[in-house]
Amino acid sequence: MPCQGARLHIPPMTNPEGPSVAVIGGGAAGLMAAIHAARAGARVRLLERTPDGGRKILISGGGRCNVLPSALDPARFVSESAPHLVRRLLASWPLAGERAFFEGDLGIPLKCEEESGKLFPVSDRARDVRDGLVASARAAGVELAFSHLVTGLEREGERWRVEIADREPLLVRAVIIGTGGLSVPATGSEGWGLALARRLGHTVHPTYPALTPLLADPPVHADLAGVSLTVTLTAPVGRRRHSATGGFLFTHRGYSGPAVLDLSHLAVRSRLAGGARQPILVQWTGADATEWDERLRRHGGESVLGALRESLPARLAERILAEAGVETDRQLAQLSREARRALVDRLTRYPLPWTGDEGYKKAEVTGGGVALAEVDPVTLASRKVPGVFWCGEVLDAFGPIGGYNFAWAWATGRAAGLGAARP
Repeated sequence: MPCQGARLHIPPMTNPEGPSVAVIGGGAAGLMAAIHAARAGARVRLLERTPDGGRKILISGGGRCNVLPSALDPARFVSESAPHLVRRLLASWPLAGERAFFEGDLGIPLKCEEESGKLFPVSDRARDVRDGLVASARAAGVELAFSHLVTGLEREGERWRVEIADREPLLVRAVIIGTGGLSVPATGSEGWGLALARRLGHTVHPTYPALTPLLADPPVHADLAGVSLTVTLTAPVGRRRHSATGGFLFTHRGYSGPAVLDLSHLAVRSRLAGGARQPILVQWTGADATEWDERLRRHGGESVLGALRESLPARLAERILAEAGVETDRQLAQLSREARRALVDRLTRYPLPWTGDEGYKKAEVTGGGVALAEVDPVTLASRKVPGVFWCGEVLDAFGPIGGYNFAWAWATGRAAGLGAARP
């Protein structure tokens, strides 16, 4: 692996025989696909439009890269495809195998952040992960072609003709599409693979920004910007109640943090549907309504504000009291039954006044994508056209914050690489 901070050196492509497999997209899934295809004996060229690749890896986890979760629950993935297909793809490379790859093959030791259960590189440097994958691809014999913009893909006899801007086209036996979705377009994701899938006759489930911050217009909580805490959010959808527990952050424009991001797709989809806005209710602490009712029944000279500040940031406690119409200096013994009920309701079922979202610009992933039923669950080969393989965010599945989506990228990238390497 390159030394920390080392500048990537990409050798020229010198393979006289030419590649048998083209990987389009040099992100997490594409790099993993290229590595495993090359290790399985294929001659591989990776085509990436940016000068260095792996840009989402570099910005993930605040520049630390949450490589994997410490445990993986397939039921937490969101997909319009059958749940058993999601489970099968994730099971193709269990977490233990993925961790062994990073720590053993790449030499990147991982550490577990106990409070979140997330696995990060010990160095806390996302660049080490990206550079390690690039170095592994190069060591496996992958021809790395950065700053290569793919403009088209056409069938030509038994091969695929890959059109590249300002360069000679490439003829290959198999093509792996790992171009990502529409999220964070500044990293180079513009949905090219999704458009290609539609053109090739694939079903592409409607796409939408997922794991994205929510907005409030007007920004009614702008005065709380910077306040953070752990909350539980609940979003009732029909007879189901979706919930997420985790970090919550007030921003100048709305709300962010893992708990918000994990349920944001429900808000986004309700907005896109044009119907009623998806209700999201906040339980501000670990205490439920019964527990808060008991706390607020305590007698003595303690103020209501003092009771709330035991569990809440001061500014938020004051805001909740103001919205409940309770003076900050009122004593617990002076609370009326009606005031106590109103306060408990705001503490445990606070309606989040969101009105919009940050969209793809800030979305961690893209919801929707290529229907999983239309790819082979072992090789990830297209069931529509021979010689095309799909992996990563372009597929119809995403998980919550916490390394789930990298686990999906690693597993599907490996499966597609091994599948494309087959003669």
